[in-house]
Amino acid sequence: MNYIKEKIKDGVNLHLIINNNFKTDLTVFFLTVPLEKETVTKNALIPEVLRSGCKKYENYKKIVEELEMMYGASFNYGVDKEGDNLILKFYIESINDQFLPKKNENINKAIEILTQIIFNPLADGKFKKEYVNIEKQNLELLIDSQKDDKDAYAFDKCINIMYEDKGFGISKYGKKEDLQDIDEINLYEHYQKLINEAKIDIFISGNFEKEKIMSEVKSNKLIQSIKNRDEKINTNYFKNEIKEKINTPNEKIEKMEVTQGKLVIGLDILPNDIEDYRFIAILYNAIFGDGVNSKLFQIVREKESLAYTAKSMYIVKKNNLFIRCGIEIEKYQKTVELIKKLLEDMKQGKFTEEDLDKAKKYILAGIEAIDAEQDTQIIYMFGQELSKLPLTVEEYKNNIKKVTREEIEKFANLIQINTVYFLRN
Repeated sequence: MNYIKEKIKDGVNLHLIINNNFKTDLTVFFLTVPLEKETVTKNALIPEVLRSGCKKYENYKKIVEELEMMYGASFNYGVDKEGDNLILKFYIESINDQFLPKKNENINKAIEILTQIIFNPLADGKFKKEYVNIEKQNLELLIDSQKDDKDAYAFDKCINIMYEDKGFGISKYGKKEDLQDIDEINLYEHYQKLINEAKIDIFISGNFEKEKIMSEVKSNKLIQSIKNRDEKINTNYFKNEIKEKINTPNEKIEKMEVTQGKLVIGLDILPNDIEDYRFIAILYNAIFGDGVNSKLFQIVREKESLAYTAKSMYIVKKNNLFIRCGIEIEKYQKTVELIKKLLEDMKQGKFTEEDLDKAKKYILAGIEAIDAEQDTQIIYMFGQELSKLPLTVEEYKNNIKKVTREEIEKFANLIQINTVYFLRN
């Protein structure tokens, strides 16, 4: 993988990932803004309205027709939450020219279509009222449907309890009560502010000539019209996410029509003198709850049969770990007590060098898989861009390999339970 970053304007960057491992090219535009309760619903609505049509392709049918001319290229869009930031994303996957019967310049067309959709909307001082009303209804349905996935719902609720209506605690889709005050005029006004302030990252992955693609992007009139901007994003740096010691963790039990209990435990990492503990945390998490060799899986699920599912995850951007289990309702207390015991066992160093070796192999295999897909390459490099702590894949692997058993035991003693959330009937 040959990675090149080029500044186009202040706050606007082009990222090229050049390789010949794939038959497709992937073109992605990321627009990143702070995640705030006052703006999140409008921000979630904007990609839906933009994809409905623009001045060059006035409806979604026209966009699809253009994609078909690119030998069936695919277009997608959406919003993601990364730490305290919201990301609006638009991407087109197309077949590389070398695999087409005649030269088609698919990457150039992908750039053109995406810039038209994002920067040249179907608007004249306001969005098209019909499109706004339809997408408001669709977003309301999407917000309501979040309760259908009980596992994801429980996870989001635990995060919300821990962070409330600040940054990471906010749903990426916003709140449906905000929708009633949104119309085609104020949404367009917000869109203009977004376009002028968002951090913009353009990623293009595929087999192409660097100079030609750089020239294509820089000569695009809509990209030329983009203004310089300050990067007003939240750079979530694990050392800045300072957690306070808690004597009594929060406990929240919510009742809903469920056939299986959903247990989520949010954990904090307390301040410490370890210079860079990201890689220690990744391996701690792998030993404790990530994968079939982990303590959670082997003991809570397999040995004690307390859970249908049991896993943990490390959120580096917020300095948290989360334990997630699907359990029988009546096994709640027993499961929580066993998990607390396992956390205590880790503090006492009750894990082996073999456990660490298996965890390293598991994590290294995952790192190797980054280069197996274009989207995972882009997600990885974009994550490095947002963190402002760039690491190559090789550097990432080397840092994992260096972690010792003693470092993990020391790290284990920095972990505390913040919140226990349980969704039951």
